[in-house]
Amino acid sequence: MSDNNIGAQEYLVFCQFLEHQCGIVLGDNKQYLVRSRLSPLVAKYNIDSVSALIVKVTANRDVQLHNAVINAMTTNETLWFRDTYPFDILKHTLLPTYAPLRTPLRIWSAACSSGQEAYSIAMIIAEYKRQHPGAFMGGVQIVGTDISSDMIKHCKAAQYDSIALSRGLSEARKAQFFESSEAPGSVNRRLKMEIRKMVIFMPINLLDSFCKVGKFDMVFCRNVLIYFSTRSKQKILQKIAACLPPEGPLFVGASESLSSLSTQFSMLRCHPGLYYTKKS
Repeated sequence: MSDNNIGAQEYLVFCQFLEHQCGIVLGDNKQYLVRSRLSPLVAKYNIDSVSALIVKVTANRDVQLHNAVINAMTTNETLWFRDTYPFDILKHTLLPTYAPLRTPLRIWSAACSSGQEAYSIAMIIAEYKRQHPGAFMGGVQIVGTDISSDMIKHCKAAQYDSIALSRGLSEARKAQFFESSEAPGSVNRRLKMEIRKMVIFMPINLLDSFCKVGKFDMVFCRNVLIYFSTRSKQKILQKIAACLPPEGPLFVGASESLSSLSTQFSMLRCHPGLYYTKKS
């Protein structure tokens, strides 16, 4: 088997392919990242090298390989209650406004990765309902989406190992919201039905139409826009705005800003943190 070095032209072709397929912009000198993500697929699909894999996948003739490459190149790093403040704002500022609703509260967790954000939102709502009986009589639906089919399967299983459970999740919440896995000998823990039933998951490419996800009361689209080109960011934000009502909240990542990207949202500062609302 030949080495896995990637030539400059091959890298350029792959970067163009990746941006076209899912919006991810790699930038210069990330050949090492491509090698590390794609090398396992070389052996799995019995291909001679990463270069040969790139030639094959960019020819768009193998759907299975195409999906495997997109899954491999999608960043799936996440944790529970990431950055804390969005969930504090949700619980103390936003939920009291929506609690009297007699229609379902719909929240979108976009680019949800392995599901921790969507399920963290569900936990916050469950805690709020326990403290405020009668809230959300119309029900709650959280929709988690991700481009990776592997991640969607993981989300639906709602099972997490000890490493995942140690990242941002308190012992109290572990005890309250998780049960032992039904699989014999498994050390994984599964979310209880109380939380699982609030969340549905589906594959969505943020470059495509959002029609099948419908309208939402609020959107979490955090730590994903940084991977897109400016033009793609603008298009995604325009489509998110179309999913929201006037004053509908939007959370983005702590290092992300909508300034210069969209005129459809206003920024609201909190202490700590901030979020955006769709302009009326």
